[in-house]
Amino acid sequence: MAETRIVSTTLVEAPTEPIFNKIELTSSDLKLLLVGSIQKGLLFPKPNSSSLCLTLIQHLKTSFSQTLQIFFPLAGRLSTIQHQDNTISFFIDCNNAGAQFVHAVAENVTISDILEPIFVPSIVHSFFPLTHINNIDGVSNPLLGVQITELSDGIFIGCTMNHSVADGTTFWNFMNSWSEISRGYDVNQISKPPVFENWFRNNCSIRLPVSIINKSSVKFNPRPCKERVFHFTKEKIAGLKEKANSEARDGDGDGKSVVISSLQSVLAHIWRGVIRNRESEPEKETKFMLQIGYRKRLQPEIPDGYFGNAVEGGIIQVKTREVIEKGIGFVALQINRLVSSYTEEKTRKSIDSWIKDPKIPRMSEIARDVLAISSSPRFNVYGNDFGWGKAKAVRSGPGNKIDGKVTVFPGLEQGSIDIEVCVSPLVLEAMGNDSEFMDVFSV
Repeated sequence: MAETRIVSTTLVEAPTEPIFNKIELTSSDLKLLLVGSIQKGLLFPKPNSSSLCLTLIQHLKTSFSQTLQIFFPLAGRLSTIQHQDNTISFFIDCNNAGAQFVHAVAENVTISDILEPIFVPSIVHSFFPLTHINNIDGVSNPLLGVQITELSDGIFIGCTMNHSVADGTTFWNFMNSWSEISRGYDVNQISKPPVFENWFRNNCSIRLPVSIINKSSVKFNPRPCKERVFHFTKEKIAGLKEKANSEARDGDGDGKSVVISSLQSVLAHIWRGVIRNRESEPEKETKFMLQIGYRKRLQPEIPDGYFGNAVEGGIIQVKTREVIEKGIGFVALQINRLVSSYTEEKTRKSIDSWIKDPKIPRMSEIARDVLAISSSPRFNVYGNDFGWGKAKAVRSGPGNKIDGKVTVFPGLEQGSIDIEVCVSPLVLEAMGNDSEFMDVFSV
């Protein structure tokens, strides 16, 4: 039976002292304390080199350390201050305690073993470090860990990043920067240096009731799930978009002035496919949760390189019957309205409101009849080249895997989209046998 064997685990420090000693967490950061880390990884063909093992691993470790020089908070730890009014505040202690670097081997696993099965093989989860811990555990665990796993004919680079210090934009900026430095870029030459200006922090800490944080001791045991990656070609996406816009115009007067996007059309199709095969009660409400970035929604705009979280979780609630019966145009229109509703005014009010009355959900509170969307097709996933060519695929780790987790990636071909769906095995198998769902994309 194929297994992953850990060869070594080390802590890697940045080669220079950090430029800040302390970074306060924002409301967008703190909301994620009680959920899991970001876990994404890239699958590469193995370089044609007989001296692969030690030479490549050492090179990746060295370039990893150099990248930490500019992403120095990731080499630190979370820290807390307890106040006399029974509140607690969190910040990043940029103490250069080190990020985790793991070298592993799965010599009996091939690239085809990962890509050919209909369902994502469970061994992929073993390609990620720092699994099954929550972001709040960054007080005693590294904020960043990478695992280089040698396969029979490939290499998997799995990365786990504490979600309370970084969102998907920051995650992929780190990966893009690491790959550039690995290819020989100087640390001062990377395409998008991280930005640490205090857009939301206002140089003061947000105090949370200790009672909220005490919820972290409650363990969450998710229902067994499987994952499958559904590939949408550029042509299939165009067809879905045309249908969604046509139905939205015909079925809703407000839809006449709305343009449903490609992604909204794809997500509407996924939502309908999951709900139709969950066989929920028709009048039961189903939730659709979408992470909405606000780097471009505030004035002045927050730069793409901003280090931290700049996202807001929006929720749609509609009856199961409506999702199934009213068609892709209706569903896509609900998603479109949610995204459009996040104006600068609403975003700022949401931030201020949360600070006055903070709420930090546990994963068990999120995972109730929900479709939770994460990641984006806009991230530069396939631009990562560590020096021997670009990746063949992207996969996610076990973090935050609940029944209803949907992860969005750009496809390998320009204009395509890959959607990783994590639901119960019965629902995932039913989706595969659902002709209405399966006929609109390439497997």
